[in-house]
Amino acid sequence: MTNSKIVLTGDRPTGPLHLGHYLGSLKTRLELQDKYKVYILIADIQALTDNFDNPKKVSDNVLEVLLDYLSIGLDPQKTTFVLQSAVPEIAELTVFFMNLVTLGQLEQNPTVKTEIEQKRFKGGIPLGFLAYPVSQAADIAIFKANLVPVGEDQLPMIEQTREIVRRFNRYYGNILVEPEAMLSKFPRLPGTDGKDKMSKSLGNVINLSDDAKTLEKKVRGMYTDPARVHATTPGNVEGNPVFTYLDAFDPDPKIVEELKTRYRKGAVTDAEVKERLIKTLNDFLDPIRSRRAEYIDNREALIEILRSGTERARKITATTISEVKAALSLKNF
Repeated sequence: MTNSKIVLTGDRPTGPLHLGHYLGSLKTRLELQDKYKVYILIADIQALTDNFDNPKKVSDNVLEVLLDYLSIGLDPQKTTFVLQSAVPEIAELTVFFMNLVTLGQLEQNPTVKTEIEQKRFKGGIPLGFLAYPVSQAADIAIFKANLVPVGEDQLPMIEQTREIVRRFNRYYGNILVEPEAMLSKFPRLPGTDGKDKMSKSLGNVINLSDDAKTLEKKVRGMYTDPARVHATTPGNVEGNPVFTYLDAFDPDPKIVEELKTRYRKGAVTDAEVKERLIKTLNDFLDPIRSRRAEYIDNREALIEILRSGTERARKITATTISEVKAALSLKNF
């Protein structure tokens, strides 16, 4: 039987989802949809905070992200998919929340500071981007979510949400739910270039939608051990992305351990290890590709899944915003 607790999670539709998304959040969502009431928000408004000059990129990726969700096995009968821009109550609550957080608090949010450094905005930081933790707090609070699955780097965002909710409840009555972070139990995947994080903007990702030929090309070009000149040179397994991916996705750990032993001794080539990874990832992605093929040419079905999910969600958000306005002594006509 489904637990009564509510889970809220989501993604910004700025490009296809990749293996890092799968391990960091999507795999957890598959488990959660059988235990809790799960809402997944396609956060197109938040995507505009740093893509305001290219809104078509955002709109074009809304259904692509939904397609990725369905391809991995998320079930619209169990999980409610919601389009953020079609839920005006979120924007309303965001405005109310802006009175409950200071500019200094937003500027000191470690997650925001890191992302600002990475994005290197020209001409100044857009206010919408700086304030997106407030919008994210509204996303969570409007659904009265109990649990929010996140990676460790997103913990400051959840703590800021908790602070805003506490402040609201202290001023206006115990209306909203203070959420808890649910940390991912799976490790973060490095980029194919050996960088610490797999990122769409860095182009070091393997997408869930990649075909076999694309996958093979990416794996063959993967960073391994730069100090290993010849196959007979002992190599490092630690920090080697090829082995990190094998640890995460290969169903036979004994074979992986054997390859590690041989690699450390200089008794296996990089090419042989990568062949194993190509097979492993194709075996993992083939069922995803098959499910994707069922939906890819049926845009109407995708739109209906998103429309019906958003309509169901708005019954919840309308109730919450009505309670919030009453607590704020605002008239509801």
